[in-house]
Amino acid sequence: MDRDKLVAFTRDFTDAFNRNDLDAVMSYFSGDAVYDEFNGTVSRGPAAIRAAFEPQFAGTYGKMTFNEEDCFVDAGAGRALIRWTVTLEVKGEPTAWQGLDILHVEDGLITHKLTYAKAKAPLFRQPAESER
Repeated sequence: MDRDKLVAFTRDFTDAFNRNDLDAVMSYFSGDAVYDEFNGTVSRGPAAIRAAFEPQFAGTYGKMTFNEEDCFVDAGAGRALIRWTVTLEVKGEPTAWQGLDILHVEDGLITHKLTYAKAKAPLFRQPAESER
């Protein structure tokens, strides 16, 4: 996929979230995709990824809108990074936070979606063996 197509792919994927279209979002994932959330949860495969997204698309968190801040791509590596600010209402009050998604794209489908978000408190985790 060339640079312009990868940028369009990334923006179209994000737009599917903004349209609240879970079926469209899921159409971007490969059969063996991995979704690594900012909270440390890892979902593998379309059924698990869909289940992870369902509360968001059911409106559990209110209407969420992802506004692009930056989009960087490496077409040769099949990588895209989109930095966003998400807006929503919490307990009737508007709020927002910043984050980013790193997408690994192979053969026109997402194989990995890694999400990072700025939070009020850091997320602590045990280091993996390879990190020790």
